[in-house]
Amino acid sequence: MSTTSNEAYEPYYVPEQSKLPIFASIGIFLTVYGMGNILIDMSAGEDHSLGIWILMTGGLVLGFTLFTWFSTVIKENHAKMYSAQMNRSFVWGMSWFILSEVFFFAAFFGALFYVRMFSIDWIAGEGGRGPSDMLWPGFEAAWPLLNTPDMERFPGAHTSMGWFGLPLVNTILLVASSFTVNIAHHGIKEGNRQKLVLWLAITVALGIAFLICQVLEYQHAYDELGLTLNAGIYGTTFYMLTGFHGAHVTLGTFMLAVMLGRAIKGHFRDDDCFGFEAAAWYWHFVDVVWIGLFVFVYILGS
Repeated sequence: MSTTSNEAYEPYYVPEQSKLPIFASIGIFLTVYGMGNILIDMSAGEDHSLGIWILMTGGLVLGFTLFTWFSTVIKENHAKMYSAQMNRSFVWGMSWFILSEVFFFAAFFGALFYVRMFSIDWIAGEGGRGPSDMLWPGFEAAWPLLNTPDMERFPGAHTSMGWFGLPLVNTILLVASSFTVNIAHHGIKEGNRQKLVLWLAITVALGIAFLICQVLEYQHAYDELGLTLNAGIYGTTFYMLTGFHGAHVTLGTFMLAVMLGRAIKGHFRDDDCFGFEAAAWYWHFVDVVWIGLFVFVYILGS
């Protein structure tokens, strides 16, 4: 059976050329460069105020760019300029973005597993010892590695970060937030604006509470446990995994806060709510990553 051209094709909106991707790239570069400078200066015990200014500048550039960019997309969507194919492209775009984030964290979890399961045992002489005894004779394999081989340059932490206390509280907060964002989603499906706004606001509050607890946890780790960026491979992997996750929670909380503002304005319908769904997908991903961190970094690493 043949199909007519109207059945086979549909109008597809193509936005005009924009300089926003260039500004977004500049913002990302400055943000990453500034954070790198902060970490390098902190590990060397030097002043890191320049890195903070670069980081803040990059954050402002990126934030303004994304605000302008997404505002344009929202206006175009409300103007009914998008087709079903365009909407599918949004779904695929977010799907591929989350998949890239999966591989991003897989690399860091892989580094942790490699160190714990292979490197430490090899240095301690297990298997083909090779030149390892030339590095640190008498080295004993243990995790977490509190007594680093070079205690002068890389003093180890006094004790490991346990799973009880703030890490457990943060786990409860994030798991609860997965349920609250789902309830908010049901509010959209039911056409209940009050339910949507209430439970989405609770989700944002839980995200903010998580970040506050993580700041308190880092303060405790630095001041009382001696768990710093210089605390050998244990400190490096701990802050690498939990720090990047915290950055993702910050981004996810900001995304949900934007969705909350849109919900208050009356945006989102049962048949037009992908902006909310994309933020919810990202938030669920962040929650799943934290469960992995809680198990492998906190429980099995204490």
